[in-house]
Amino acid sequence: MLIHPWDAPIDDDHWRAWLRDEHDFGQLIAPGRDREFPVVVPTHFVFRDDAILLHLARPNPVWAAVDENPRVLLTVVGDYTYIRSHWNGPVSSGVPTSYYATVQLECDARVVDCPSEKASLLNAQLDHFEPGSSRCPVSASGVDGRLLPGIRGLVLSVTGVRAKFKFGGNKSVEHRGRVASLLVERGDGHDAAVVRHLAGGFPA
Repeated sequence: MLIHPWDAPIDDDHWRAWLRDEHDFGQLIAPGRDREFPVVVPTHFVFRDDAILLHLARPNPVWAAVDENPRVLLTVVGDYTYIRSHWNGPVSSGVPTSYYATVQLECDARVVDCPSEKASLLNAQLDHFEPGSSRCPVSASGVDGRLLPGIRGLVLSVTGVRAKFKFGGNKSVEHRGRVASLLVERGDGHDAAVVRHLAGGFPA
């Protein structure tokens, strides 16, 4: 992924907050060994400091790939929108572009099969996605104990990060303000989220 200096996150807190606060769905990519294509799994996850918590169904093909090679990539894309050509320059020669944020996390994967650890992992996910849920706590015994064998957990230890926040950081404050106004007027998809990034400001 190409990351220009003006598209880089301000610091580690920038991409961490983006993941922790609003963006908890991505694609887990497991290359395995000697495969034509990696296994790619869309999934929710919980970001905790330098670890990712998630679970998947036991029949998922990702497990074979992780057994072959525990190195995986979790990639998250959000706050994306299309910037029309005439917003980005003269009507006859403006260049269209995309604004978006993405974080790619290089990870070591550890499979969780212990029933009590799986229950703890599920409780962490429920705390994140359903705060105060009456479904908590998940237990390694009883009804939950009979359901837990159908899933496996994953704990991903983050070893490297590539993050990109492409929101016109190489443009003037005036240009970004004008684009923000046009996005507010259009009001499609993730336009409001992109406006928040534009309002945050970038170094000129």
